[in-house]
Amino acid sequence: MEQSKRNDLLISPFLIMFIIHSNQVGVGILGFPRYIAAYAGNDAWIVVIITGVVFHVFIWMMYRILSDGSYDIIDLHNKWFGKWIGSFFNIALMMYLLLGTIVILRTFIEVIQAWMFPELATWIPVGMYLLLTYYVLAGGFRTVAGICFFGVIIPVWLVFTATAPLKFSTFSNLFPMMDHTLQEFALGTRQMTLSYVGIDILLLAYPFLKNPKSSRMWAHMGVLLTTLIYTMVMVISLAFYSEGQLQQSIWSTLIAWKVVELPFVERFEYIGITFWCFVVFPNICLTMWGASRVGKKVLHIKQKYFVFILIAFVFTACVMVTNRDQVDYLNTITSIIGTYVYYFYIPFIFLYSMIWRRVKRRT
Repeated sequence: MEQSKRNDLLISPFLIMFIIHSNQVGVGILGFPRYIAAYAGNDAWIVVIITGVVFHVFIWMMYRILSDGSYDIIDLHNKWFGKWIGSFFNIALMMYLLLGTIVILRTFIEVIQAWMFPELATWIPVGMYLLLTYYVLAGGFRTVAGICFFGVIIPVWLVFTATAPLKFSTFSNLFPMMDHTLQEFALGTRQMTLSYVGIDILLLAYPFLKNPKSSRMWAHMGVLLTTLIYTMVMVISLAFYSEGQLQQSIWSTLIAWKVVELPFVERFEYIGITFWCFVVFPNICLTMWGASRVGKKVLHIKQKYFVFILIAFVFTACVMVTNRDQVDYLNTITSIIGTYVYYFYIPFIFLYSMIWRRVKRRT
């Protein structure tokens, strides 16, 4: 009976593709080409592919880290480092996930205010999003996974609209290729990391997967799908804009939507932003679920109660961010922390787990 009850909480392995992809692609895709092109210019699309390959390596490392049974990273921190140091790592992970929620939500509200409703008070959409988030989290992880699935399927048609600027594009802008230094590629990769972060949710979702080891291929498929979409957006942006125009376009993907012509609507970007609500929502649900999961296991507070505390914290933080400079600063801080998480913390945990297991086997 207990085993049957536990199986009811698990999800099919293929859903990890939708979870990872929906946690990677969010509001960042609406403006990331400008930041990458600032370092790598016309080679920015190569940077996008390089970063995608690097994240496949991170996926491989995570599956190696999680290869012992059905533990998540919270259990492994406590098992490897003891109660106090393990709890420190867990609390740091929770704060990182919360920061991700705040950045995603506040940046998307910035888009809505800049393009659709300039006078809209920040607390209104933030409150609505967080109420919906609580409703989803109350249904458990299977409901969150379902939201991720529909968050990919419902707005998938927007991919085809991204090709609308092609008839105005100049692909000679992509040449000469490989015209930048290794340092410029490295800086571009570091900047691109912010758009790829999100696969860390695997470290928490792993015990909720049926036959978790068989989900590895699907996890890689999720990153591959993200890489293909990002590469397409970057190539079209480089071909559509001149280098100077791209640097002046904060939301380059949104601006490119202006060329989409429909007989029944003059400004297609309004439709695009409306459907983008489905893309952003799984991001918020996943990061809030992850943070509340850590709180439940570390602070021993029931998840449904701890979510209230997190919602109050996120709501307050989002309302306190009042202008574009603060949103930019928040994104920059998150990008720096994300770089440390992926390029230092995950390799460190990977090496530590390998050494720990080898020592255990010998003793």
